[in-house]
Amino acid sequence: MYTKNELMFPPHVIPQLRDQRGPEWQKLVDRVLGLEDDHPELLAFCLMMIRIDGCMECETDSYRAMRGCDNCAIQTLRRLKGGDRELLKQYKASLKEVEDFVSVNHRGNGGGRKAESRK
Repeated sequence: MYTKNELMFPPHVIPQLRDQRGPEWQKLVDRVLGLEDDHPELLAFCLMMIRIDGCMECETDSYRAMRGCDNCAIQTLRRLKGGDRELLKQYKASLKEVEDFVSVNHRGNGGGRKAESRK
């Protein structure tokens, strides 16, 4: 009855989201697809999806959870008001938040990586 669910948006769902929006969204998905799991751009994408999907409020026995993370994310993107530019703004805000977190929490140990500057 239950599908395999994650606690929050899982990166393995990202390829299924590519064709759910327009060309700007597709470029973003293509960009994050090949990145390592700890790359700030991939983390920012997942953070953005966690927020727009409502993962923090999802209950394991809810209808949404029973359908699976992939179906939830696809449905959310289809119903989302606003265009790709609004999604890109949310992504950029999430990226800044991730980079700020990494810079504060990795000071002095040489760790942390910054995302390449992209338009």
